[in-house]
Amino acid sequence: MPYAIMLWDGPDGAALRQEHLAAHLAYVEANLSRYLVAGPFREGDAFRGSLLVLDAGTEAEARALLEGDPYWTAGVWTEARVEPFRPVAGSWVGGKTW
Repeated sequence: MPYAIMLWDGPDGAALRQEHLAAHLAYVEANLSRYLVAGPFREGDAFRGSLLVLDAGTEAEARALLEGDPYWTAGVWTEARVEPFRPVAGSWVGGKTW
């Protein structure tokens, strides 16, 4: 089941992003089959947070995957909202599902 996770950067997010980028990307690559889509929120050239849509059996499993990410453990992201997600329309799902 897909879980959408909205993440918001903490006050030191910009510096921590740079410091932990290689470890974060390695973690994403190691778990790539679990990522349906992922990317940062931007405001101009600045990052504000990220959106992850993960394939997980339960919310606890989605949270565990999030909590293993170096960006989470390093404090890049300080707020997370995890919600079950059902994609039903759009080009990523091939049109509409109804």
